[in-house]
Amino acid sequence: MNAAAQILDLSRRYRDDTAATLSELVKIRSLSCQEQEAAAKLADQMKAARFDEVTIDGLGNVIGRIGRGRRILAFDGHIDTVDVGNLANWESDPFSGEIRDGFVHGRGAADQKGGPAAMVAAGRILKEIGFDRDLTLYFVGSVMEEDCDGLCWKYIIEEDGIRPEAVVITEPTDGGLYRGQRGRMEIEVEFKGVSAHGSAPERGRNAIYMASRACLAAERLNERLAVDEFLGKGSIALSQFVSGSPSLCAVADYARIHLDRRLTWGETKASAVAEIEAITAGEEAKVFVLDYEESAYTGRRYGMQKYYPTWKWAEEHPAVQAGARAYAALFGKPPRIGKWTFSTNAVTISGVYGIPAIGFGPGAEAMAHAPNEKTPVEDLVHAAAFYAMLAINF
Repeated sequence: MNAAAQILDLSRRYRDDTAATLSELVKIRSLSCQEQEAAAKLADQMKAARFDEVTIDGLGNVIGRIGRGRRILAFDGHIDTVDVGNLANWESDPFSGEIRDGFVHGRGAADQKGGPAAMVAAGRILKEIGFDRDLTLYFVGSVMEEDCDGLCWKYIIEEDGIRPEAVVITEPTDGGLYRGQRGRMEIEVEFKGVSAHGSAPERGRNAIYMASRACLAAERLNERLAVDEFLGKGSIALSQFVSGSPSLCAVADYARIHLDRRLTWGETKASAVAEIEAITAGEEAKVFVLDYEESAYTGRRYGMQKYYPTWKWAEEHPAVQAGARAYAALFGKPPRIGKWTFSTNAVTISGVYGIPAIGFGPGAEAMAHAPNEKTPVEDLVHAAAFYAMLAINF
């Protein structure tokens, strides 16, 4: 039996165990900065799979190691989730972790505890077949991704001193092999007006009108943003409008808008800020990119600016080709090469540090942040086999 057949056979043999691993993780509520119990569970699962070493770093990331070679390959899957939203939209308990009809159900099943569950299975497979390459594998259960994509990897690279040669992002890819995504940033604009009595609005300067004009200009700007053949079009969306005045019978002297800006190839932080400054020119307005700084569940306070650069790797890049070869060896056909619509930790890994990243993960991207979230057990089988095969052939 060749390596691909052996790996796929073992992954299928461990099918129920991998589903149970995911089920255990789904049962644990783990919002950003509250991942402690999920981290402890994942660490125990890695230890049970006989990883060579399992540690939890100062930010709370779970790092499982197999091998001690000169080259480093890493796999990343975040263990924090968004909240459940309106419970009335769920057909069953979001934290049931129920395994039913070929799926594991519950919050985080797709986004994205399925990736870490498949990583545990991949490690188990590699230990069973006697992995002995001159390679160090790190399997990372990362934290705080939902609040600030890539912050965890800023910590891993700058504080833990781990800099892989390549990273596999295990976010859901609908069975495809992904090689990029649009970047994003969070921009706010504050408008300062002058209050006046509501009976004589001409005496003041209404900040709501200023902000409203900017909102309509942003809507028009969205239609003319750049387009990339692979990543698609940049976009801008108004996501919050806040205003204030001395009373409800006074002209508003303050307004603030929050903009979700998605960046396609060639768009930068500077260019995006300049566009907003242009549409607010002539108003008493201040444009700024938000910062993020919070305390992890470990108590470590850490942060970065909320600018998440665009990234993509050519289909001919060695990392993408390595993924394609591993997929073809296992499944007898070339993978569908694609991209994510949403954002991942690779905004820091590739976008900031220039480390090649590819994506392959169980589940459907459309399940992310949705009620009745679920992931096919067969996807877990395929993902575990892919991670093990890539490690063998990297």
